[in-house]
Amino acid sequence: MRKKIRAIQYGVGPIGASLLRLMREKQGIEVIGAIDTDPAKVGRDLGEVAGASDAPWNIQISGDTDILEEAADVVVHSTSSLLPAVMEQLSACLASESCVVSTCEELAYPYRKYPELAAKLDAEAKSWGVALVGTGVNPGFVMDKLVLTLGAAAQRVDSVRVTRIVDASRRRLPLQKKVGAGLSLEEFREQVAAGAIKHHGLPESIAMVADGLGLGIDDISETIEPVIAREGFRTEFLEVTAGRAAGVHQIARGISRGEEKVHMELQMYVGAPESNDTIELHGEPKLVLKVPGGTHGDIATAALVVNAIPAILAAPAGLKTSRDLPLCFLPPTAIL
Repeated sequence: MRKKIRAIQYGVGPIGASLLRLMREKQGIEVIGAIDTDPAKVGRDLGEVAGASDAPWNIQISGDTDILEEAADVVVHSTSSLLPAVMEQLSACLASESCVVSTCEELAYPYRKYPELAAKLDAEAKSWGVALVGTGVNPGFVMDKLVLTLGAAAQRVDSVRVTRIVDASRRRLPLQKKVGAGLSLEEFREQVAAGAIKHHGLPESIAMVADGLGLGIDDISETIEPVIAREGFRTEFLEVTAGRAAGVHQIARGISRGEEKVHMELQMYVGAPESNDTIELHGEPKLVLKVPGGTHGDIATAALVVNAIPAILAAPAGLKTSRDLPLCFLPPTAIL
């Protein structure tokens, strides 16, 4: 008989809880433990903290990494967007000889921003004979993996333009805060300067797409501006009054010899009239893909991470990206 994939969840926040509930639906995956440093969660039943309908699971959340000694096949990691902040966590997972699928945005394609850290993780993973990947909806799919997949139908690609419009009013509170919804314009710009307001991952997507399509960019730039609310708007969690920030308008550009080769634009704000994702490849032929309604960030992130588990377990040891993996849907009844 084939054995189930033994999985540990590292981080039981809103995304971690969503990942846990989805893994629980897969017959081929067995969740054997979880790690979280929040004292309010440590020692509690994992199913109850995850908000699962079939709770309790009789699995206690651990406050340290001792649970990694249980030798899981994979650790599903969701604690931070910043790669330097999670290096020790990732190293501990690799040292337990477990593969890792992480939602850390800067891990999605770290070779330009953090070449030394990328090389360190690659070497550690190879020394333990396991693989790791950073993935999610964005980065990890909509603005990079999907772009490269569409490029398979092109004979030549000269430039790329991707626009993602997201109605943040339908998303969780931490995301609404992360895009600055409800702040004054002065508060918004102060928090942008402090690095508190930003969607992480656009430069990583630019680099992945440019390298994958051979566009040879030599510079990546990024701008962040507020989307100003024209009228008042109330979400489930907060209120935005007219004239204040409703969210972010973020643009990243990949430049080659002074010419824009990759343009990625994210409009994420409460009250956006029509969520959608649009990819344009200019070349031979011109290709345009539009997803009306957009790709739901929270739902798709959980799906992409869990669906990546079989691929990372089958991958050669080392640091991988979503560009490297043959991602596909993992049916609930599949036994791997």
